[in-house]
Amino acid sequence: MSSFSRRLDALHATRPVTVLGAAVIDVIADAYALPWRGCDIELKQQGVNIGGCALNIAIALKRLGITAQNALPVGHGVWADIIRQAMARQDLHSVVEAETGDNGWCLALVEPDGERTFMSFSGVENQWQQPWLDALNVPQNSLVYLSGYQLASPCGELLTGWLEGLQDVTTFIDFGPRIADIPDALMTRIMACKPIVSLNRQEAQLAAERWGVEDEMLGAHWQQRFGSVLIVRHDKDGAVWYDADASGHVPAFPATVVDTIGAGDSHAGGTLAGLAAGWSIADAVMLGNAVAAWVVSHRGGDCAPTREELLLAHKNV
Repeated sequence: MSSFSRRLDALHATRPVTVLGAAVIDVIADAYALPWRGCDIELKQQGVNIGGCALNIAIALKRLGITAQNALPVGHGVWADIIRQAMARQDLHSVVEAETGDNGWCLALVEPDGERTFMSFSGVENQWQQPWLDALNVPQNSLVYLSGYQLASPCGELLTGWLEGLQDVTTFIDFGPRIADIPDALMTRIMACKPIVSLNRQEAQLAAERWGVEDEMLGAHWQQRFGSVLIVRHDKDGAVWYDADASGHVPAFPATVVDTIGAGDSHAGGTLAGLAAGWSIADAVMLGNAVAAWVVSHRGGDCAPTREELLLAHKNV
């Protein structure tokens, strides 16, 4: 058994995990090209999946054997009913129940090379309320996941205030493309919490542009400006991480790309699983790479592998 396989075989959480964010519906369709103004293109529907960044992460953690407190608002309506039933089939439960309102949904267009484009409709997942947050139990030494989609929404101020009130926790944030949409004052407050931040290649370019630095200097600038861990995912080229004066590159795992929906979320789920088990940043990112490689090789964003599937796929790594 390889070193990675031995570590994965012994994976178990030593830290509590809270996943806060969205459960939505993904209507996924193949598109031969993205639509342009005034066009009329024919789509081929792949399927209707449960999705949302936080739900994809909850699924990844569950399949890796990591228990988490899932704070994913589920409302009442057509989409909420589908989400609730799908979560129940996977033995997942949300501790947040919205009294009124439906969950959001998005249309995901997948081009022939696997790249995806989202068009989203918000629901209760972006309508956070203080009583929902007050009811969460977040012990010290917890890992807390948040998404840029919620932080950039009107409830971003509320969520940031809640985050600032937590004691001795490590926040993990995947800003996604919303990193360009969060106001400066709110971003300053968020980054003062010293979160671990994970960005993909395009999002890192947005961050570099936002802070006026060259792409290749983002890691050093990030450490100087914020002093918090930064992970930059370069898909087939692996991932790099920056932590204080240290940095490193973690190679990608082999993958045949089918579609990239949920790849970043699943990478975050794998990385969180490693961090919850007390692994180093480098080793946790390696687990994130392995999970993401599996997901891009399968259809849909909710297809994270079980630990046994990863062991079988990467037994020689």
